[in-house]
Amino acid sequence: MTVSTRLDGRTAAVTGAARGLGRAHALALAAHGARLVLNDAGEEVHEVAAEIRAAGGQAAALVGDAADTAAAERLVATAAGLHGGLDILVNNAGVTRDRMLFNMAEEDWDTVLRVHLKGHFATSRAAAAHWRARSKAAGAPVYGRIVNTASEAFLLGSPGQPNYAAAKGGIAALTTSTAQGLRRYGVTANAICPRARTGMTAGVFGPPPADGPDPLAAEHVSPLVCYLASAAAAGVTGQVFAVHGGVIGVLAPPSVAAALHAPGGTGWSSADQVARAFDGVGLPPRGFTAPDVADLR
Repeated sequence: MTVSTRLDGRTAAVTGAARGLGRAHALALAAHGARLVLNDAGEEVHEVAAEIRAAGGQAAALVGDAADTAAAERLVATAAGLHGGLDILVNNAGVTRDRMLFNMAEEDWDTVLRVHLKGHFATSRAAAAHWRARSKAAGAPVYGRIVNTASEAFLLGSPGQPNYAAAKGGIAALTTSTAQGLRRYGVTANAICPRARTGMTAGVFGPPPADGPDPLAAEHVSPLVCYLASAAAAGVTGQVFAVHGGVIGVLAPPSVAAALHAPGGTGWSSADQVARAFDGVGLPPRGFTAPDVADLR
């Protein structure tokens, strides 16, 4: 069966598009025929837009803070003004301020949560309002796609990244809630946990191979983004994927490892009663983490 992931006539907004994963996603979406509105906090985003136009595509660039409500609304309004509407939102903007919890400054926490989690919220809210209005005007579902960027850090309990892990866990939860809330309007929402060699991960993965292809190149993540943005993925929503170097892991939702019931079913009356209930129950040795994801090859 031939599956088309072409995006001709569709308009996509990408945050954090000046470099790394965001740049790779923007170039890939443009190659699939999408018209781009790019956002980043740095002026370099204009260079990416120019690169797309030089290759024959359509791209505009907006410098601004994606976590700022006005900037997020301007991103959606620009897409509507230039092309009549927005079809695809790829949330990618992010920063790191890595510290152990006992060394983390309040500013480190606030900055990472703001850029990642609030940034995803602000743009998603603006896009959701846009699609809801279009759907109500049409009296039918519309075309809407949100691709969010979570991380394996929230699954692994990354010890030096409590702020980053918390933000990425929040993004996964935001994604599933968005998927449920916007389904009626024809909008899908999914999250990816990419593993790629970028400026943010240089200290983690080190330099690329001296010869041969780089299995952690950002370009290996973008095909999944393009698929999720396409009509081919109309039935895919509320999912979280781990992706890198030719591998896509479809993550399962959490399951219940054990169920403990109070005697008589009337509620827990004491800590001793809870302790007796736990006696002999085998709890997962690693707690609420998912190290199997890191072993995905």
